[in-house]
Amino acid sequence: MHWLDWLIIIIPVLGILWAAVHSRRYVRGVADYLAASRVAGRYVISVADLSQGLGVITLVALVEAKYQTGYALTFWEYLLVPVSTIMGLTGYCVYRFRETKALSIGQFLEMRYSRSFRIVAATLRTLSEMLTNAIGPAIATNFFIYYMGLPHEVMILGVPIPCFAIIVALMLTLCIIVMWPGGRISLLITDCIQSLLSYPVFVIVAGYIVLHFSWSGEISPVMLDRVPNESFLNPFDISELRDFNIFALVVTIVGMVLNRASWIGNDTTNCGRTPHEQKIAGILGSWRTGFSTLMCLLIAVMVITLMSHGNFSDLSRNIRLELADKVSQEAISSPYEREALMDNIQAIPAVSHQIGVDAPLSQAVNLDTPYLEAARSALSDDGQGNLEYQKFRTLYNQMMLPVALRNLFPVGLIGIFGLLMVMLMLSTDDSRIFNSSSTIIQDIILPLKKKPLTPEGHLKLLRWGSVGVAVFFLICSLFFVHLDYINMFITIMTAVWLGGAGPIMIFGLYSRFGTTTGAYCSLLFGSGFSIASLFVQREWADTIYPFLLTHGWVTPFANFLQSVSAPFNPYIEWKMSAVKFPINSYELYFMSMGMGVAAYIIGSLLTCREPFNLDRMLHRGKYNIDGDVKPRVAWTWGNFASRLVGITPEYTRGDKIIAWSVFGYAIIYKLGFCFILVLVWNLISPWSNEWWSTYFFFTSIVVTGVVGIVSTVWFGIGGVVDLRRLFKDLKARVDNPLDDGRVVGHISLADQAAFEAREKEEGKES
Repeated sequence: MHWLDWLIIIIPVLGILWAAVHSRRYVRGVADYLAASRVAGRYVISVADLSQGLGVITLVALVEAKYQTGYALTFWEYLLVPVSTIMGLTGYCVYRFRETKALSIGQFLEMRYSRSFRIVAATLRTLSEMLTNAIGPAIATNFFIYYMGLPHEVMILGVPIPCFAIIVALMLTLCIIVMWPGGRISLLITDCIQSLLSYPVFVIVAGYIVLHFSWSGEISPVMLDRVPNESFLNPFDISELRDFNIFALVVTIVGMVLNRASWIGNDTTNCGRTPHEQKIAGILGSWRTGFSTLMCLLIAVMVITLMSHGNFSDLSRNIRLELADKVSQEAISSPYEREALMDNIQAIPAVSHQIGVDAPLSQAVNLDTPYLEAARSALSDDGQGNLEYQKFRTLYNQMMLPVALRNLFPVGLIGIFGLLMVMLMLSTDDSRIFNSSSTIIQDIILPLKKKPLTPEGHLKLLRWGSVGVAVFFLICSLFFVHLDYINMFITIMTAVWLGGAGPIMIFGLYSRFGTTTGAYCSLLFGSGFSIASLFVQREWADTIYPFLLTHGWVTPFANFLQSVSAPFNPYIEWKMSAVKFPINSYELYFMSMGMGVAAYIIGSLLTCREPFNLDRMLHRGKYNIDGDVKPRVAWTWGNFASRLVGITPEYTRGDKIIAWSVFGYAIIYKLGFCFILVLVWNLISPWSNEWWSTYFFFTSIVVTGVVGIVSTVWFGIGGVVDLRRLFKDLKARVDNPLDDGRVVGHISLADQAAFEAREKEEGKES
């Protein structure tokens, strides 16, 4: 990279680190470190969550998926709109969790179930969370190695040191520097600053792609050049797409609802100054992503176009050769097989694919197929060869993005985009390390200690816990093996917790009948199935398939799988493979969620003796210690519409405008016009593929661009104003030493003291 690109990256990062160190002055107690004193405003939370949610791994995974399936499935993703919008507008789960005042998810679990369950569930959740998020530094590191053109090894004092290990260690060190001084305060401040810096970068990158790639002349023809049933634009012509299909969309919807609360706690969901402020921050999330969504979409279609259109045939061939060479150095252990592989790839003739003349492309036969077949033929057919090919194929698909961008972007823009990736890496990985470490300290170590910690000792333990998790991330990254699509890997790894967590959290927040036994049953069956699935996926190519082959069980097992999946073809189709387990991660996740719900309900019904006191946990009625009484409003015909949108007496005029704008944009425009109207039209008179191209151009590019311009200005101003108020509120905040996550008899220690103080006061008055 050019020296200018390095300066563009380094100078802002140093400013972010200074802001993190500066935040230490605001930490006076455990609640400050874990929940930013619960004084954060809506815009600080919403803007900060943008950078937390959009990481390097998110972009790589998006491009990896869209490169295989295009954007036809995006039409059916409008089905997610009413689900996500209604959950946001009503504050589903988030509002109630903030009402509990729990500093962590484990504190809530102890208040709702038991201390032993708090420890067991927190252990399982943290293990799942850490193993899932540990690939983040690994993916990001590989991205930077390929994007910056760094070697896989560097010589230091004559000793070859893996560049991967150096960059992972550097990245995790930066994360520790950010979170060590102020914990959640540091993260909230730095994430907000990084998001504010990211907004103009989104605009620059999106603008560059729009100016250099023609939708009608290049992007659209490439997207239309697909075989029947694998369209990249026509949502009614995608029946043959595997892995990322409509069934995966159904699983996503079910998971969104069931696991809405499964990751809350230990993040910004307990930072809002009130439950209402927390709720509005979530509603604002519908608007804040404008230009980031547009940039990600444009990057994905740009990579597809760059690697497939004849106008870029020379550049795309150079990218594939460079990519294959670099991937083979990482994936293939034998130098002889690596040399044979590259000889095969070098022998592949240059191809200028002519759209409309040559046969259309497909998942099985496309411009990357010769390169992957060349790799397959150069490797052995045993377990080791299958494993290395799977790693080669996965890295080839994942690292196409950074290699393509490095060959396309000019000096300056390489640095600007590199800065964005560094900021996204920091904002995601530091938050994930902090979330895991705080869960370990708050929900595993703290409940086991008989003697309470001093506030100073507690803060020290939280800080060193972050270092411990960072070391774990480092070790996992060094031994991480690329075996599957990123989204698939994340789905099955998070299912270790999510398989059983959904009913535990939903029924825990909303029902009085759920019991500790039911919660344990949910973990045993839901999460237990996910753990078994993970083992089978990981060991399939190396151990399980060779075992089946040796004993002659491959054909009977293949026939069984095909018979079971036949009624659900083509969306679920289990075909035997020597490289990959036939049942994909989405399907396994769906099974685990079903088992978890059934086990929770049965276990709770069998053991429920008396209803749980929800009002006490939620600080409602006589248990309201804040004095801000929220009157219950009955549903009537007069307030039906406003109640449907989630509007309550707490809403100001501005809050109502925000709620109705989200409802109008999401439900009326996206669901009504973009989905239902178009769906009915196509059922009566199907559109041509060219019409679908125009549809996606206006809905995904034009409208999203307009929304992006408005949201960039809106959230830029709101974020700065709210950040200044955060500093003032942090200075004025009074610390409560008892507010540290301890629970006694299903009541937090801080609440117990408040209840007792109020009873004494009422006794004096009487």
